[in-house]
Amino acid sequence: MTGNEWLAIGMVGGFFGFLVLGVPVAISLAISGFAFGIMGFGTGLFNLLPARVYGVVTNYTLLALPLFIFMGVMLEKSKLAEELIDVIGHAMGRLKGGMGLAIVIVGVLMGASSGVVGATVVTVGLLSLQPLINRGYDKGVASGVICASGTLGQIIPPSLVLILLADILGESVGTLFAAAMVPGLILAGMLGLYLVLLGIFKPEMVPAIPQEERDALGSRDLLIKIVKVVLPPLALVFAVLGSIVGGIAAPTEAASMGALGALLLALFTGRLNLGVMRDVLHDTLITSAMVFFILICAQPFGLAFRGLGGEGLVHAMFEWVPGGDMGNLLFMMGVIFILGFFLEWIEISYIALPMFLPVFQNSGIDMAWLAILVAMNLQTSFLTPPFGWALFFLKGVAPPSVSTVNIYRGVIPFIGIQALALILLFIFPGLTSWLPDLIGW
Repeated sequence: MTGNEWLAIGMVGGFFGFLVLGVPVAISLAISGFAFGIMGFGTGLFNLLPARVYGVVTNYTLLALPLFIFMGVMLEKSKLAEELIDVIGHAMGRLKGGMGLAIVIVGVLMGASSGVVGATVVTVGLLSLQPLINRGYDKGVASGVICASGTLGQIIPPSLVLILLADILGESVGTLFAAAMVPGLILAGMLGLYLVLLGIFKPEMVPAIPQEERDALGSRDLLIKIVKVVLPPLALVFAVLGSIVGGIAAPTEAASMGALGALLLALFTGRLNLGVMRDVLHDTLITSAMVFFILICAQPFGLAFRGLGGEGLVHAMFEWVPGGDMGNLLFMMGVIFILGFFLEWIEISYIALPMFLPVFQNSGIDMAWLAILVAMNLQTSFLTPPFGWALFFLKGVAPPSVSTVNIYRGVIPFIGIQALALILLFIFPGLTSWLPDLIGW
């Protein structure tokens, strides 16, 4: 190995060292990239940096990120999500496990409106965890279904993960949205099926809503609430995703219409005021700035890693893996899953994935299938103890009666369901290609 290759290894180690010391991810990327790049090449290597940063901030596809974030935050801050949980929960209240099913449906709708896992888990956790426990739900099951449903935003379009993966892999956003639709709905269906089976075989863990509470809201009133509360956000989601998948609008254009639609929904329901608007704009700015700051700080790291010969090291590492392309793919999925314990999905997408990507680009592997596998893998790592981010998000808003052990115990069956979905997706690539092929993408 050459001296520069040792520097490439040292740079990756330095990055993790900074993280252990508590340095923010973006700063860790920039410092390790600049320090080791200068040691290997001096400052000349970074003459390309302005062009790369300019490419990030002027990327038309990435403009969809703040617009989709605005759309999701508006639905959250205007309390439309709160009413969704209440209405859908009562609509399914007669079923044992019905409230859990409602959480899954709301997770799909929230994922399809914001694509931000943290926001969905925190929102659903604040609104539904204590009510579920008060109605007799097992604490572990209640915690598990909230965490698992909250992570559906990783795979259900318009997932922010898919938008960034489209940019990294050179695929169109619409293709990845179409490819993710069937796997995402299958996963949601598997979560729902588990709750139905739990209601049949262990009904004491997922009781129905008490009869007197159901009787307090008549069938007619419930139907009116469903029309008023559920249909408008549902129509907004279908309009946004349908316009993208149907080829009517580009993702950025559809995202702008989604942001406008969420604004109008909040206005027409009387929930839009100056305070809500200020909070929405603040949260949108903070989240968008965080994403773009990490993307910008990833550029010197990526430049230095490639310049120091890190790509060649990764190629050599994959040559040791048996099993050809499928063996390489399984190895990469294992590495990404483990990294998911320690890193956010955005760092894995922009740091780890580009290291592995050249190995697969000339192998004939469908990049859309690869992207959905990566997205679902990252989603699974969000749930895995002891460092799953969804677990931390929920613990931060859980009542004192819900312990960390309750949350860890509760997510184990849902981890198994997501792992099964990932295995099915690996065995049957057609699950991702069916819809894009149907619409001619």
